[in-house]
Amino acid sequence: MNRRLVLVNSVVGAVVVAFDGTVLTVAQPTLQRDLGASFAQVQWTSTGYLIAVASLLVFAGRLGDRYGHQRLFGVGMLGFGAASAGIALAPGVGWVIGLRVVQGVFGALLQPATLGMLRAAFPPDRLRTPIAVRTAAIGVAAAAGPVLGGALVAGAGWRAVFLLNVVPALVLGVLALAVRPARTVSGVRLDLPGALLLAITLACLVHALVALPGRFWTAAAAAVAAVAFVRHERGTASPLLPRDVIGSSAVGSALGMLVAASAALSGALFAGTFLLQDVLGLDPFRSALVSLPLAVSMVLAAPLCAVLLRRVGARRTTMVAMAVLALGILVLSRASAVPVLCAAFALVGAGFGTVLPAATHVVVRHAAVKSAGVAGGLQQTAMNVGPVLGVAAATALMGAGGDPAPPLGVLAALALAGAVASRGLPGRPTPTSNDHGHSSDRIRVPAQR
Repeated sequence: MNRRLVLVNSVVGAVVVAFDGTVLTVAQPTLQRDLGASFAQVQWTSTGYLIAVASLLVFAGRLGDRYGHQRLFGVGMLGFGAASAGIALAPGVGWVIGLRVVQGVFGALLQPATLGMLRAAFPPDRLRTPIAVRTAAIGVAAAAGPVLGGALVAGAGWRAVFLLNVVPALVLGVLALAVRPARTVSGVRLDLPGALLLAITLACLVHALVALPGRFWTAAAAAVAAVAFVRHERGTASPLLPRDVIGSSAVGSALGMLVAASAALSGALFAGTFLLQDVLGLDPFRSALVSLPLAVSMVLAAPLCAVLLRRVGARRTTMVAMAVLALGILVLSRASAVPVLCAAFALVGAGFGTVLPAATHVVVRHAAVKSAGVAGGLQQTAMNVGPVLGVAAATALMGAGGDPAPPLGVLAALALAGAVASRGLPGRPTPTSNDHGHSSDRIRVPAQR
């Protein structure tokens, strides 16, 4: 397997998805005016996508484990690109919502594959750099998305932003399907009842968080489905979540940290927007410039994280990074001068830009190759649920008055709480023999107590 080609596919696939999310935010106001849509309809262009992608990520990862991550990546990219083209040609907002759901389905197919391909192509002790490169590319997409999206919306209109992803998605999709992988089907069995129960759980959970405070019935449905899912997984011989993945304390700690970090980041950005524009009176362009250090420091932190993982281990790296993330949010909550605001955003980006590749490395490395897709699906699920949780918490804490200070303080505390999860991560790595993904990629499952 060509490792450089795998890395390119993984990076471009992650960038396409990240870029699509950032440009949509910029395009939504113009889309609403052009299509005569209501605010609720425009909101569903994001909500429909989130529900579709979050509910299917783990099952899509399991499909990759069975049929090959390269094949799932190719199908996902082709479908994602075709849906993007359809949105650009949509005659009404109903078509946009429906195609965004379709886009979420194909996005769920390709996202776990971007990590599963890396796990299958690189030995466990050489995963740090590819994951760091992938994270840095996501940071570049997050920085460039609003700028390029805003320029396109102001010039060619909102439809143009959805055409950006079409060509790279279709080209990479065709190439991925044209290259025959060494192994196409494994002996992994599909747990369809478990996949359905987990999809219901996550779909209801995301809907409940997005629709707070008035959707408690979906929260109740999520709880009931979650209980049923756990009971089913305990009783089936071929669970959707393999025990070599969920039985690892390191993987559980890393996933918890990803949820906390992404929730803190997204919630802080949401509240920070109101702080910059409503409290401090900055216009949208100046607000974007003030927050630009976040993306810059995130890009710079990713390669540094690879060095830290090798020298001091994931435990110390993530503990310090979560503390830096919390400090940045706390400074943001009390800042008013532009230099202090820029410093706060730089701290937030440095903290999150370190936590993301470090925790992702733990999740991917500590899964067997045959479970790499599920591990990637769990990582992507954490990265989708966390932001929804953070924005929901910030919205609820801001209340009718719109004061951003209380949610920023709580989100800083959440980041500090996430640092506690680093105790379950491995410490400084020790030299071990490598058999290229056979014996060294499996972890010992703790005995049941």
